[in-house]
Amino acid sequence: MSISEFLRRLFKPAAPARVDFGMREHVVQCMGPRGLHRMAYTEWGDPDNQKVLICAHGLTRNARDFDVLAQALSSDYRVVCPDVVGRGRSDWLRVKTDYTFPLYVSDMITLIARLGVQRVDWVGTSMGGLIGMLLAGQPQTPVRRLVLNDVGPLITAESMRRIGSYIGQTPVFPTLDAAQSYLREIGASFGPLTDEQWQHLTRHSMRSVEKGYTFIYDPGLGDPFRMFPIMLNVETWDAFDRIEHPVLAIRGAESDLLKRDTWLEMGKRGPKAELVEFPGIGHAPMLMSEDQIAVIRNFLLGSDEGAGSKPRQAS
Repeated sequence: MSISEFLRRLFKPAAPARVDFGMREHVVQCMGPRGLHRMAYTEWGDPDNQKVLICAHGLTRNARDFDVLAQALSSDYRVVCPDVVGRGRSDWLRVKTDYTFPLYVSDMITLIARLGVQRVDWVGTSMGGLIGMLLAGQPQTPVRRLVLNDVGPLITAESMRRIGSYIGQTPVFPTLDAAQSYLREIGASFGPLTDEQWQHLTRHSMRSVEKGYTFIYDPGLGDPFRMFPIMLNVETWDAFDRIEHPVLAIRGAESDLLKRDTWLEMGKRGPKAELVEFPGIGHAPMLMSEDQIAVIRNFLLGSDEGAGSKPRQAS
């Protein structure tokens, strides 16, 4: 080897190391009406990225529902997926009637402060969408773009009674296979999922108990429903109409929670949401398939020009 070749190799700049930001688990301490509680969350992507996406789950679900979506968007965002209090790895509240939306919204404000950013984008499924809607409708909201997954400003009394009929039940399964069979049955409305995806959902939906496995949420979540058995329509149109930033409203075409009339109205008033419907799916799309992820990515990373567009059905 010549001296010149030796020197060239010696001083050749090293190729930058590829950084693989995997999932991290954290907790943040929040304040409720009766003291402190911890809210757990997972985080994906570059922890120094100031572009943050918060993904909030449904009523009895948890942060790990978003693993596929979070990984897919982690090159563009720092993706943060909280376990709303009473679910997943988060604390259970001592007084069950404290499981309310004002507390959930307050916890999210604490989380955003912990993240150290002024603006966030938001993807919310069902309950997580309502939390995002209530936050997005506030003056000086930190929410820049909002994705509402199969939820809207009107939940009918019929839907409320259906939710009240199952929430808080804690069946025990002898094996994870038995738990998966049950989850496939009650989650048939999620749409077509692969065996691997069902296994993932099952594994992260369960916790170990003495005789097997049961759901990883506080059974006390059902207490407020049992205390108020006569349920009326729940309307949050005021909050929706105050939103001034782009909104994407996703609907499962067979949904029994987000009625089609409500969904269509969301495209006409307030922020005039962009409307997308997925055929063959009920409540709620799990945001694990490439077509569902593509719709969300295009909305979050696109311009504002699509707001208020005509309803369309995803292919």
